[in-house]
Amino acid sequence: MQTATFAAGCFWGVEGAFRQVKGVESVTVGYTGGTTKNPTYEQVCSHTTGHAEAVEIKFDPGKVTYDQLLAVFWKIHDPTQRNRQGPDIGSNYRSAIFYHSPEQEAAARASLAQLEKSGQYGQRKVVTQIVPAVTFYRAEEYHQNYLQKHGLPACHL
Repeated sequence: MQTATFAAGCFWGVEGAFRQVKGVESVTVGYTGGTTKNPTYEQVCSHTTGHAEAVEIKFDPGKVTYDQLLAVFWKIHDPTQRNRQGPDIGSNYRSAIFYHSPEQEAAARASLAQLEKSGQYGQRKVVTQIVPAVTFYRAEEYHQNYLQKHGLPACHL
């Protein structure tokens, strides 16, 4: 198993998208990238912790590649929106790739370059951060698998 960590807005929708990928063994929602130890949801939403809502993915590289996970990441959000996704505003909703190895960093930077070269976003600049993975704090249990627990197909209906 390998680990991938992504932030792409509200973690409920990001979790839901990655749970659909064959080869993904588990998806955990939580917080990472900030300075507060063991933050709560309320603290993260206060914009004082520096953390992003993120997902930690455990995947079988024999069934799904990191490049395939990156393709899902780019597809499920707008990486040109700084510190927001849709109606969710704040640095906790930023777009970020938290890499766990030099190989993941290289793959993330190559996929970003390819996305920018594609011209998909016209003049808008991709603002996704590509940074080393740091401590990932599991979110409260009620956030885990939230959409499925509540019978929701997506975050924003």
